[in-house]
This record gives sequence, structure tokens and C-alpha cells, in this order.
Amino acid sequence: MRLTTVFLALALLWPVGPPPPEILRGWQPPAGPYAAGHRGVDLAAPPGSPVRAPAAGTVTFAGPVGGRGVVTLTLPGTGAPPLRTTFSPVTPLVPRGTRVSPGTPVARVAEGSHCPVSCLHWGLLRGEEYLNPLLLTRRAPSRLLPLGAP
Repeated sequence: MRLTTVFLALALLWPVGPPPPEILRGWQPPAGPYAAGHRGVDLAAPPGSPVRAPAAGTVTFAGPVGGRGVVTLTLPGTGAPPLRTTFSPVTPLVPRGTRVSPGTPVARVAEGSHCPVSCLHWGLLRGEEYLNPLLLTRRAPSRLLPLGAP
């Protein structure tokens, strides 16, 4: 299954809002696994804002990483390995193993972000490969395909 097909098949929501949040810092893919970059997007969100599941999935991690709260949501039916979306810094509201539907609150934005103002860092991965989470909102640049393309 092509990655673009997976994105189009998902009914996705912004993790904070409405309205769609301001993007404070965009995705900047690293040149290599240990190179500098920004492996997600930073969305403006005040502390205590609810973080909602952008799609149906299962919470596969909810706890601290490097002193910050993180929630990881694995999205079924998105290929092998499946897509995983991550949120930090947060205070988890649901434990690992919880199945959620789109729009379900999974966390609250916590203080202590790496942004100059309070924000939610939103990441997207397939296996160890970081992807642009804005692909889930269809705000990423469009690409035209020839007619009859798979």
C-alpha cells in the first residue's frame, strides 16, 4: 500500500484545536539518523489544552521520556510497520493499551516545551523513519499524479 493511499484513507483531525493551531516550527528532516533537524512540528497550545487523537488507534506508550511526558498512538491499517504519532510534552490521560477513536482526549499539554511559548511537539514515524505529521492534515504540499496512477 502506498504511503499517500494510507494518508487519504485516514479520517484525521488536528491534535489541538479547533481552530487549527498556529505552526510555530515546521518539520525539517535530518540529513541522517544523528544529524540536526526537527523531527516533527510544534503547534501553539497553552498548558492544559487537551490533546486529541487525530485518528483511531491504540496508545502504545504513555509516560516520561527525558523528563517530559510523551504519548504515542499507533494507527492500525497503515502498513507495516504501522504509522505512530507522538505528542510531547504532555500529561497522559489514558494508559498504554487504550484504544481510542478520532477526537478522544489522550493527554493535556504540559509545561516545559522547547518552544519560546507553550507548544505541543507532534511527531510521526514509520518504524525508525521520521515523517512530516502535517501529511496527516493534508496541509503538506500537494503533488499531482498522472491519470491512472496507483
